[in-house]
Amino acid sequence: MGDKASAHPGAAGRAATADHPSSVRNVVLVGHSGSGKTTLVEALALTAGAVNRAGRVEDGGTVSDYDEIEHRQQRSVQLSLVPVEWAGCKINILDTPGYADFVGELRAGLRAADAALFVVSASDGVDGATRMVWDECAAVGMPRAIVITHLEAARADFTEMTRVCAEAFGGDDPDAVLPLYLPLHGPEGPDGHAPVTGLIGLLSQRVFDYASGERKEAEPGPEHLPLIEEARNRLIEGIIAESEDETLMDRYLGGEEIDVKTLIDDLERAVARGTFHPVLAAAPAAEGARQGIGTVELLELVTGGFPTPLERTAPDVTTPQGAARPTPVCAPEGPLVAEVIKTSSDPYVGRVSLVRVFSGTLHPDETVHVSGHGMTDRGHEDHDVDERIGALSSPFGKQQRTLSSCIAGDIACVAKLTRAETGDTLSGKDDPLLMAPWNMPDPLLPLAIQAHSKADEDKLSQGLSRLVAEDPTMRLEQNPHTHQLVLWCLGEAHKDVALERLRSRYGVQVDVVPHKVSLRETFGDTATGRGRHVKQSGGHGQYAICEIEVAPLPPGSGIEFVDKVVGGAVPRQFIPSVEKGVRAQAAKGVAAGYPLVDVRITLLDGKSHSVDSSDAAFQTAGALALREAAADARIHLLEPVAELQVLVPDDYVGPVMSDLSGRRGRVVGTEQAGPGRTLVRAEVPEIEIGRYAVDLRSVSHGTGRFDRGYARHEPMPPQLAEKLRGSGEKTA
Repeated sequence: MGDKASAHPGAAGRAATADHPSSVRNVVLVGHSGSGKTTLVEALALTAGAVNRAGRVEDGGTVSDYDEIEHRQQRSVQLSLVPVEWAGCKINILDTPGYADFVGELRAGLRAADAALFVVSASDGVDGATRMVWDECAAVGMPRAIVITHLEAARADFTEMTRVCAEAFGGDDPDAVLPLYLPLHGPEGPDGHAPVTGLIGLLSQRVFDYASGERKEAEPGPEHLPLIEEARNRLIEGIIAESEDETLMDRYLGGEEIDVKTLIDDLERAVARGTFHPVLAAAPAAEGARQGIGTVELLELVTGGFPTPLERTAPDVTTPQGAARPTPVCAPEGPLVAEVIKTSSDPYVGRVSLVRVFSGTLHPDETVHVSGHGMTDRGHEDHDVDERIGALSSPFGKQQRTLSSCIAGDIACVAKLTRAETGDTLSGKDDPLLMAPWNMPDPLLPLAIQAHSKADEDKLSQGLSRLVAEDPTMRLEQNPHTHQLVLWCLGEAHKDVALERLRSRYGVQVDVVPHKVSLRETFGDTATGRGRHVKQSGGHGQYAICEIEVAPLPPGSGIEFVDKVVGGAVPRQFIPSVEKGVRAQAAKGVAAGYPLVDVRITLLDGKSHSVDSSDAAFQTAGALALREAAADARIHLLEPVAELQVLVPDDYVGPVMSDLSGRRGRVVGTEQAGPGRTLVRAEVPEIEIGRYAVDLRSVSHGTGRFDRGYARHEPMPPQLAEKLRGSGEKTA
C-alpha cells in the first residue's frame, strides 16, 4: 500500500483482462465538479502504462471525457470506464460526473463498483453533496478512501484538509479517517509556495521522491522525522483500534514495536471492511514524468486494500414474476447474472451496453435473457426478451478492445443488445432472473418540447425513446391534460445535454416551449342559463331551447348532470343530447379556456319542435346555456397544488421555508429525518415550482432533495387569475 515494493505496471496497447474475480478491483471515483477526478484517472492510467506521456491512448484520444459534449462543456457528463492493470490485478476505474444534474451516472458507478475513492480538492474542500454520497456509501458498508488533489494550488494545506475530511467523514470516530502519507515539499518558489515533490510514508518511514520524474525511494532526512512522528503514532493507533487482534493495543501501549507488515495487513483488512478510511495525496507529475505524484500509492491501495468482487454481496434477485431466488454468488462457473449499468449509442456499432457481471461468465454471440421492469412510470416498457449479444470489448477512450469473455466480478461492453436499457438484468435464457433496482432520483424539472419540422417529427419518437433508455433519470410524459410532450430532467445542465444529444446523436431538432400546468375552472356560486338555438330560414330548420342551473360542488366531484324536466318540455330522446352539449362545452371551458370541473348542471326546462328539433340542435342549445350561466356567475380559476417533501440539512431549514412561503406555499409540518437533517412538508401551487429542482439546489447549496405529488386543485388568488386571463397565459 505504497509501503510495499513497487508493482509492475500493465502494458499499453492491449485490453486489461482478468482470469479470476480475485484479480479484479472495481473502484468508483466520487467528488464534486472540478475536484480533479478525470485528471486523476488520466494520471493513474499513465502510471499504469496504459497511456503515453501526453495522457493519450493509441489513437490519440483521451481515456476519459472523450464525448464531444464533454469537450464543449469542459466537464464530465457521463460515466466512463477506464480499465488498467497493476500488480497482477485488473482495475476498473469508474469516473463519474461531479455535477449534481448527472447523479444518475454517479449512482450507476456506485452500483458497478465494490469500493469508492472520494476525491477532495485542497482548494475547495468538502461540499454538502459529497458528504451525502459518503453517508449513502456508509449505509451500505461500501469501503471508502480519500485522495486530496490540487495540492499544487497556492495556500493548499494538506494537514488542514485531512482535519476537514476527518470532521466531514469521520462521524463519531475521526480516528477512522487518517493520512497514510504526508506530502514532501520542494524549495519555495518566487511566490512563496513550496511545490509538492513527493510523499513520506508514515508506516514505512520512507520518502518517495518524484522530483526527477521517476519515483525514487530514500531514507527520510533529519528534517522529516519531526513531521512523521506524531502523525505516524496516531495512524498506528487508528489501525490497531480496527485490528481483529485484541492483544495488539496492549502490546503497543506496553512499548512493543509492532511489525510494519502486521500493521499493513490490519490496515488492508480494515479498509476492505469499510471501517477505516485512509487519506492519500495526489499532485501533478513533473514535466515529462511517467508517474503522477501519489499515483503509485493509490494503485497500491486499490490492489492491496480495496475488496475483490468475491467480498461483495450481490443485489437480491427474483424471477421476472417476483418469486425470490438465492442471492447470486460471484463465481465464473455459476449461473449468469449481470446488469446493464449504462447504455449508449455508437454511430458505427449501434447500442453499446456497459455490463457488470455478478455471477457466471458472459461470452460473445451467446443468447441471454433481458429483463426490464419497474420503470413504466418513466416512459419505459416492461420487457422480457431473449437476445443474442454481439462482441464483448473493454472500453478505453473511444477504442473498444476485444475480449474473449467477461467473468463474474468484471465489467465489459456488450454490443447489439437492441432491447436492453440501463438497469436491465441479463441472465441465462433457461433461467430468467431480475435484479433489484438501484435507487435513482426522480427527474423534477419539466422540459416541454415539440418537433421543429415535419422531418424532425418523424424521428422524434425514436430519438426520445433511445434517450430515456440510456438515462433512467429522464422521464418522458405525454400529458393528457395539456397535450404537451414533456421530458422531465434533473436540472438545467441535464436538460442541455438531452437537447444536444437529440440534435447531434439522433439528428432531431426540437423547439422548447413554455411548460403548461393543468388549470381548471369552476363556478363560485349558483347561476342559471338559457340556451336558444332556433334557425328556420329555408330547408330543414333547427329548434332547441333549454334552461339549466349550474351549482358548485366540492373539489373532486367532476361534472354531475341532473334531469329535472317535467311534462316532456324536452323530449326524452334529446336529454342525452343536452348533456353531451354541456359536457363538450365544459371540456372547452367557459371563461379562460380551461376545463370546467366540480359543478352540478341541472336541466330544468326547455322547448322543442316536432319537425326541426334534433340531436345537434339540443347539443348546441346545451352549450349556449352553459356559456350564458357562466357570463352571470363568478368563475374561479383552479390551479393544481403539489405536496412537497423537502429533505435538507438543519442549517438550511430556515431559507427553504422562507423560499416556499415566497412561492405561496404553506408549510404543514417538519420532522427530523436522521442526524442533522430535517424533512419539510409543504403544499405549493404547481405554477410556482416549475424550476424548483434548480432553485432548491441554489438555496441549499446542493444538499437539498425533494419529492412532489399531486394534492388537489384549489382556487387561484383573484388578482393572479385576472392577470392570467388578461394575458392569455397558460404556462408555468
